[in-house]
This record gives sequence, C-alpha cells and structure tokens, in this order.
Amino acid sequence: MRFLAPALLALLVPGAAAAQDAVFTGEITGADHQHYKPVPFDVPAGVERITVTLTYDKANKTVVDMGVWDPERFRGWSGGTRDRFTLAPSDATPGYLTGALPAGRWQLMLGVPNARANSRAAYRVTVDFDRAGGTHASERIADAPLNPASGWYRGDFHMHDANSDGSCSSQSGKRVPCPLFRTVEAAAKAGLDFAAVTDHNTTAHFGGLRELQPYFDRTLLIPGTEITTFGGHANIFGERRFVDFRVGAAVPDIAALTRDVAAAGAILSINHPALPSGEACMGCGWIWPNTDWNRVTAIEAINSTITTGPLAGIGFWYARLNEGHRLTGIAGSDNHDPDAPEGKAPIGRPTTVVHAPELSLAGILAGIRAGNVFIDVAGTRNRLLEVTAAAGKSKAVMGGTIAGDAGLRIHAHAVGVGGASAELVVNGAVAAQSPVAGDDAHVEFPLAPRSCGWAAVNVRDGEGRPLLVGNPIYLTCRRS
Repeated sequence: MRFLAPALLALLVPGAAAAQDAVFTGEITGADHQHYKPVPFDVPAGVERITVTLTYDKANKTVVDMGVWDPERFRGWSGGTRDRFTLAPSDATPGYLTGALPAGRWQLMLGVPNARANSRAAYRVTVDFDRAGGTHASERIADAPLNPASGWYRGDFHMHDANSDGSCSSQSGKRVPCPLFRTVEAAAKAGLDFAAVTDHNTTAHFGGLRELQPYFDRTLLIPGTEITTFGGHANIFGERRFVDFRVGAAVPDIAALTRDVAAAGAILSINHPALPSGEACMGCGWIWPNTDWNRVTAIEAINSTITTGPLAGIGFWYARLNEGHRLTGIAGSDNHDPDAPEGKAPIGRPTTVVHAPELSLAGILAGIRAGNVFIDVAGTRNRLLEVTAAAGKSKAVMGGTIAGDAGLRIHAHAVGVGGASAELVVNGAVAAQSPVAGDDAHVEFPLAPRSCGWAAVNVRDGEGRPLLVGNPIYLTCRRS
C-alpha cells in the first residue's frame, strides 16, 4: 500500500482532486482472498467530519468490503454495499456510528470475501476532512441533485418528529413520539419537492434523513434545526454540524450564535417572530436586541395557520424591510403530527415556493438567498406567482434590485387564483389593487417616479385573506 500526497496525486492521476486530505493506493491479489487488509490513516485534531471513498478494479470477480475503527472503538461496517461513507458527531452513513472524531490513528478495514488466484486488482482510498477552512468531506458525500433543472420548487420549511416534540397515534391508537419516517412520508404524499425537518436544538434526525433520502428520491430532505433561545426561535437549514443554542451560557450573545450558524454552513430564518413570549411559549417571539440582520437570511412570514392579524409574521417582516434589511419571506407548517387534519397545520400548508437553480440542498439554499420566492398559503400544487419589475431595458425579479425611476412597472403573473385580487405593496402599505381575471392572468401596476425602498405583490381572496404572498423587489433611487 502506498500513500500519495494530494498535490503529487493530482499530477499522477488524471482527474484527481488536489483538495483531498489523504489518498492511499494499493493492490488486492489472490493472496488476499478471505483476508482482511487494514488501511491506517491519521486524523488530526479539530476534524468535524470524515468521508472515506473506495474505488477498485472489479474485474475477475474481485469483491472488497469496507468498515472502520477509530483509535478507541468500532465505528461501522457497510460491507460491499457502499463505495463511500461519512462520519460526524451529528450524523453518519447508515451502518456507521455517530460520535466524536478522536485525533489519532484510525483504521479502515478492507475485507476481501473473494479474490481469484493469480488475480490483481488496484484499489484507491480517499480520506477527506471537514475542518476550519475546508469542507472536503461534506462535498465528497453530497448527493446529486434530485432534479438538475432550474425552476419553481415547492416545500415546507418547518416540521417536527420524535427527535423533539412530534407525536402521532400508534398502531393501537395511543399517542406516541412519532417516528421520522412518518413525517417524511407525509411530506412526500403532499407532493412536496422538498421538506426541512427542524427538530428542536438537535441534529439527532440527520442520520435518519441520510437513511431515508435514497428511498424518497423525489422529495429533497433538508437537514434543519429549530434553535430555541429565551429571546426567540429560529430555524437553521443545511448545517454540517451541531450549533450550540445556549445563548447566555455556552454562547455569549445572539451575535455569536449567528456567526456560528454561518460557520456551520447554514442559513438562518427567524420563526413566528410576532408571537408573544411567556409561560405558554417561552421565547416564541423574537425579542433579541442588537440582532445582526446581515446574518439573517429569511423570516417566517407565515407560521402554521396564522396568516393575518398582529400575531402573523408578515408585519414583523415588513418592518425589517422598511429598516433597509433584505430578508426573504418564507413559511412553514410547524407541523408536530403528520396525521394533522385540515385546519391543524398539515404538512405542506402553507407551502414555500422557491425558484432554484436545481433541486438540491445547495440549490434551495441559493434560491432562498436570492429571494425569488413566494408563499402559497393553502399549500396547493399548482398556484403560481411570478413578479417582475421593468423600466426600459432594466428588469428584476423578486429578490432583485432595480432603479425606481420614471416608467417603472410591476408585472405579476398569477396562476390558479382566478377571481381573487392582486395588491401592490410599497414599503409595507397597499398602493394599488387589481382583479385577477382568470386562472392564468397577468396584472400590471405602474409605480410613482423616484420610488425608493421595496415593492411586492400579494394575492387575496374575496374576504381579504392571503392566498399568495410575494417577496420584495428592491428599489433604488436618487432622492431629490
């Protein structure tokens, strides 16, 4: 067996990535038949994730199994089922054990159940680490997009299972902590393109999501956590590791928490920000002073069935937009029971619809950051709201920026809401309204010259209840 430094490997092996932390090459021969072949590797201090990948020549019916031991204990075995595995304190590939990643000598074990006499099969093992300044291990284990096409993708950003306080009826009708697969199954049955499971302050469900994702290959499963602090709740999406939520104890202040969220590779969204905070729900409303809004990506404008009134998040979101912060409005069912009936926040109601470059974790997070997003309050599978602003040759979509000069017009394309009313919102106030004529309609609103701030389009039913909630287009102007 030989060890090759990554830089040297890049010169010797076509297509080899210089970013790999360690690469080992060797050969399986007939003498290895029904023997174990150790491949030791060293893990430095500070590693947050390890991903190991094995490739080998399968000619002559050579078969190689794989497992691993850390310096202290057995950490998992996948036999010949997988060509790679990942380990972290937060999650691991099925068949492997989560937990601390101690520094020292680890041992990858190659089992050889079959190698024909006189055969020779080259193998290659890559070991990648996540640590400060590098995410090689996460990149190596990332799944391919479920759909590589750009477009509108529908999902739910807020739900819970037995790993926090989700519950459902057992086979005999008892109320029990509800297993994760029931939540994921309900999201798939709702026709969602993506579902974020956001159990409170834990990453215990991350391994389960890894196990379930290959089966649910039409529904992207997003790892998330609802961080519950005494000054507010927030969801974080896409974190690679645990983020400590104990503001005022292990975490000095809310600024330190938001910095750690970013360091963990996640985005942060404030949950149900306008709810009261008290004995009924301590910390439910967002009351942290000195929040660094530049580190916040989104706000849950609609939580569960709260769509209007002072407890809805839309007013809080609009107030932050008026302060000059650029924040994407999203929604979540906050579901705690996958069997919840209509009117009790079933999974997928409300739905957040994201225009993303692809259906992948990276794609959906990029779509939220970009802000071309709308909320389908009823959680339908077909309603659409596309909003553009145009003046001359300049154009912008939701989340974009355009000069608020003379001749600027806002155009909305609404599908599935015939007979409703579209409203133009400028800096939080309704500036104009227009009927939606038909189930595939176009509505246009002119803007006053030198408009500054932001503008958005919403669609309401005949009783004034929101059906579709659009995100802002930001307006720049030269004030006279």
